[in-house]
This record gives sequence, C-alpha cells and structure tokens, in this order.
Amino acid sequence: MIKVVVMGVSGCGKSFIGSALAAELGLPFVEGDALHPLANVQKMAAGIALTDADRWPWLDRIGAEIAASTTGMVVSCSALRKAYRDRLRQEANGPLAFVFLDGAYATLAARVSSRPLHFMPASLLDSQLATLEPPTGEPLVLTQALEQSADDIVRHSAEWLHGLKSE
Repeated sequence: MIKVVVMGVSGCGKSFIGSALAAELGLPFVEGDALHPLANVQKMAAGIALTDADRWPWLDRIGAEIAASTTGMVVSCSALRKAYRDRLRQEANGPLAFVFLDGAYATLAARVSSRPLHFMPASLLDSQLATLEPPTGEPLVLTQALEQSADDIVRHSAEWLHGLKSE
C-alpha cells in the first residue's frame, strides 16, 4: 500500500502531478486545498499568509484522510516545514512517501501569476518560499525538478514508488 504526499510551494504543480500520479498508480487522489477551512481560504485570498496555528487543523484533516486510507492514496499538500511533514508521518498509519516538486523562482512565479481564478495570490509565493524547509535528508523523499516535463515527473515518481513497494 502506497501513501504519498506531493508537496511544494504554490505553483509547483502539486494538484496536476498528484492527480496524474494517482491515475498512474491506480490510487485515489485527494486535493489537499479542498480540506482547508474556509477561514484559511479567505485569509489567503486576501493576501494574508497562513500561520502555524492556521495550518495545524488543515494538516490534521489531511492526516486523517491519509490514516483512513486502507488501499493507498496520493494527496497534494504544501507540507512546507519539517514539523508539518513529521505530523503527517505520525498520523499516516504506516510509511508515508513525499514527492517534492522543486523549481526556480521564475518558474514558480510565472505559474502562480497565470492562475487568476485560484484563491492563492502570487503575492504569497515569497512567504511560502520563506517558510519552506526543503526535505533534504528526510526518509522516503524524492525531489523532482520542475524543469522536467510533467510526464517525466510522473513516470520517475511512479518508478520510485514502485521500487519502495517492492522493498
């Protein structure tokens, strides 16, 4: 059973890659943004960065989804800090893998500014990058560069996850 979080800052493609990876693996996909409390969405839409106090209930909702899965799943979640990832790991009921989508500022900024209907404004990208603690050296993490095609990211991630499953 594979449980995986596709993570990174806004604009990295968590939802797109996560849903494609879930389809490739034959697993359900959960859009982490859909689990945000309304107050969080309103705060971000107003250009106000979330605090840890704002994020904990959201992370707990994601953790509960992961824990409840008996067949495996793919979920999108920024998981910006190690403490957030550790909380998700604690709630996962087994191993939890992370695919970290990492890219250059210019790439991320272009992507975020091209999403006019998304609640997360481009103005919050800097605060997300300031909060980000890359998962370097953490267990069960695959870093994928955004300079690759989406197909390559999905293929490499699926191959890596299949390798974990066979260990």
